[in-house]
Order: sequence, then C-alpha cells, then structure tokens
Amino acid sequence: MSGIGLLRLSAVFGALRGQDGRAAKRLPLLPMLPHDLVLFIKSARTDAKVERLRRDLGSRAAFDATYRESNDPWASASPRYRYQWLKYDKLIALLPRKNFGRALDLGCGLGLLSQKLTQRADHVLGIDIAPAAIDIARQRGAGFSNLAFESGDILDLSPSLNGCFDLVVVADVLYYLSPLDGGALEAIVKRIADLLTPGGTCLLANHFFFSADRESRMSRRIHTAFSDCPRFAVTSEHRRAFFLATLFSERTDTIAA
Repeated sequence: MSGIGLLRLSAVFGALRGQDGRAAKRLPLLPMLPHDLVLFIKSARTDAKVERLRRDLGSRAAFDATYRESNDPWASASPRYRYQWLKYDKLIALLPRKNFGRALDLGCGLGLLSQKLTQRADHVLGIDIAPAAIDIARQRGAGFSNLAFESGDILDLSPSLNGCFDLVVVADVLYYLSPLDGGALEAIVKRIADLLTPGGTCLLANHFFFSADRESRMSRRIHTAFSDCPRFAVTSEHRRAFFLATLFSERTDTIAA
C-alpha cells in the first residue's frame, strides 16, 4: 500500500464526516474496523522514511532498503487490517468481465494485487523498482503457476515489453515519482500506453479523499493526464473510499507518437 502522509490522515477523518460534523453522504465507505485507520498512520511513517532515504540514496536504493528492513513496510499484507484486501477485491471487480491474456502490475510491491490478477489473466507479471520487494513477492507467490516478478523501473522499462499486455494495472504508484511535472507525467502516460496491445485495458488507481486535499489533487492530476492522452479512451471512473479508479482502453484509431 502506498502512503498518504500525515495530512492525508486528517483527510481520512474529514472524509468520514462532513466539514460541519455531519456524516458525509457522497463517499461510499468500505467496511472498516476502527483499527484499520492505524494502517494509514503506519503508511505515513513509512513514506516519511522513504523520502528521507531517497534524498541520500536515490529512489531504487531507498525503496530497496525499506523492504530489506521490513518484509511488509506498509503493513499491506497484515491480516490485522482488512482495508487493503477489500480495496484489491474492489479493483478486480471493476475490470471488464473477460479473461485477459497477459497482465502487468506496475509497482507491484509484495505482489498482493498481482496474485489476485491471476484470477483474471492467463499470465501476470509484477514489476517493482526494489529488488528486495521482488524477492519477497516471489516467495509469497511461489504457488501461482501463472505469476512472475521482475525488478524494473517504470521510468526505464525495456522496449521488449511494448505491446505485450492486454491489461496494465498502475495502483498507488505514480505519486511516488519525483519530479512529476507536466512533461514527466505526459511521458510516463505515453510509456504505459506503449505496453498495451491494441485495444488493451489500463486500470489506474490512486488514493483520493476530497477535492481540497493537496494529495488528492495530485491523484486527480494523474488521472487527468491519462484522460487527456489521445491514446487512451476513458471507459469508466469510480470513486470509492478512499481511492479513485479509472479504466482506460487503448485507442486503436490513433498512431503512437
């Protein structure tokens, strides 16, 4: 699970209740226990640690060191918290009701979502920047015959992956990239489009609480960049607690730039 920062934690409680203290009606809630909110606190602490390490070591080494210190730094696999498991189930349920040939989970972490994708694809590949995360994902996913993991950087993916995937999932990843200015984000969107087969599906998911939250605005900016890309057509958009998910199809009537 990606972190949300300490300000995002306060946004959780703001989303649960309206600004005047009344229960917010427009936000569909996932079933959560009170201690599930501790997950957001743990996530924020891990994010802060990664950011400190990144300044000294760079992104790859920072994430790798974090996974080597803890085999579940964001507590995403902990049975104590059910939010992340329910979120993954909801993401899978949003996919078109068909089987995919090859699926790619970009920024797969421990491979938890990758494992669920094996229910909907003949073959699933998970890629993460941290070699330590890949080592753990391989151990956890050893029982899945149609699941593989590789270490790789979303900013430097091999051209051999182009046009290989009927489904690309990008969940809680892109706001970790820095800097993420307009030009960089546009290039990333085009690169992800390159990975898809003609007419392929992209599922994009990011944390989202409410429009005034700074981090939620970043999530919206990411989704808008995909929507604005002429190579993608929006299939559907879904607002859930506490994330935004958009399904895109790769347009077959455009030529890659």
